[in-house]
Amino acid sequence: MHNSQSHLAYLALEHLIVTLALKPGALVTEKQLIELAGHGRTPVREAIQKLAWQGLIAVRPRVGLQIAEIGPEDHAHVMQVRRELEPLAAALAAEHASAEQRAALIECARLMSECAISGDLSRFFIADKTFDEVLEEACPNAFITAALGPVQTHSRRLWFSTASPDRMDRSISLHVRVIRAIHQGKPEEAAPAMAALIDYLSA
Repeated sequence: MHNSQSHLAYLALEHLIVTLALKPGALVTEKQLIELAGHGRTPVREAIQKLAWQGLIAVRPRVGLQIAEIGPEDHAHVMQVRRELEPLAAALAAEHASAEQRAALIECARLMSECAISGDLSRFFIADKTFDEVLEEACPNAFITAALGPVQTHSRRLWFSTASPDRMDRSISLHVRVIRAIHQGKPEEAAPAMAALIDYLSA
């Protein structure tokens, strides 16, 4: 897994955006984001560049930085991309994941299951981000993962805005099915399990 300062700064800011601690449409300064991320200027600037590329922060000349709004069509567009690409990514990960990546996925499943008991949405979203990153590392097709990265993050933010512990329970059980299939190296099970998860999240 990545552990550079810029990536840690990115994870901190991405989590604040996804969990709506940084509200859609809010204007923020670089100084504020440095304080929130708890990292230095250079790592935070690199994180801002990645978030801007993902469409989560807009750089407004002479105005500053603005957290992206949530548009009425965002959910449908995001899920359309995920529905096409993510089952394929899961199948490829089931074939190509290393032992270390398979172990990391099992840890994600454990953390998610704990969240099902505690009802901790915020911790679930951290585990879900880790799941996406392991999937990205395990999938050998960089074109698929480059397309999926931004939409997965947008999807998490959209889902958080309407999330509830009841919906989280079902989402966790579907995530665990995907993880189990990837861990066992079964692409023929991983793809439909991922499709079922995306269909549930699309509803």
